[in-house]
Amino acid sequence: MAMIDPPIDKLIKKAPCRYALVCGVAKRARELESDANRDYLEASGKKSIQLAAEEVYTDKIIVEVGEKK
Repeated sequence: MAMIDPPIDKLIKKAPCRYALVCGVAKRARELESDANRDYLEASGKKSIQLAAEEVYTDKIIVEVGEKK
């Protein structure tokens, strides 16, 4: 069994709800895949989802729920 890093039980506490966490991590992963962040992603040696999850876990990225306008 592989260990998930960061641990999902601790990662879930970083967002107001699970849906917001999934949306926030997915959005950041898409940003990391863009040309503007491609070098940063490649230098990390990680997949975009893993790096996005780590950024949320370490509070580099904050997941918030806001109203659409």
